[in-house]
Amino acid sequence: MHRVFLSACLAVLAMAPVAKAQECDRNDDSQQMMTICAGADLAAADAKLNTTYQSVLGEADDKGKTLLKTAQRAWVAFRDAECAYSTQASEGGSIHPMEVSQCLTKLTETRTKQLTAATTCSDGDVNCTSPGDDASDGQ
Repeated sequence: MHRVFLSACLAVLAMAPVAKAQECDRNDDSQQMMTICAGADLAAADAKLNTTYQSVLGEADDKGKTLLKTAQRAWVAFRDAECAYSTQASEGGSIHPMEVSQCLTKLTETRTKQLTAATTCSDGDVNCTSPGDDASDGQ
């Protein structure tokens, strides 16, 4: 899991090698700084997702853990492919690394909300299924 996220982060950072040497300054509206800040936002979103994922994983039974790990790997592949697709128009441009980071951040934040919501489900709430729950359990 961490290797997949690390690979995605490294791919984004490789697109902007000068970005790793500087910290985000939101008062600087240069493309380089906006790319740096987008990378920082992605790192923060990724850290929050990893914390949430570990929490949900820790609460799951063996079957739930297996299903969540499978779902998360598939989600990471989807997220990366979706962002590659949705940012293809800017490929080769200076804005591209920022757009990729912003896309990855948005989808990562959405996934964090999904995992968080799954931990607050009430017993018997058929509209709220936790990862690993089997819909036929209530029959």
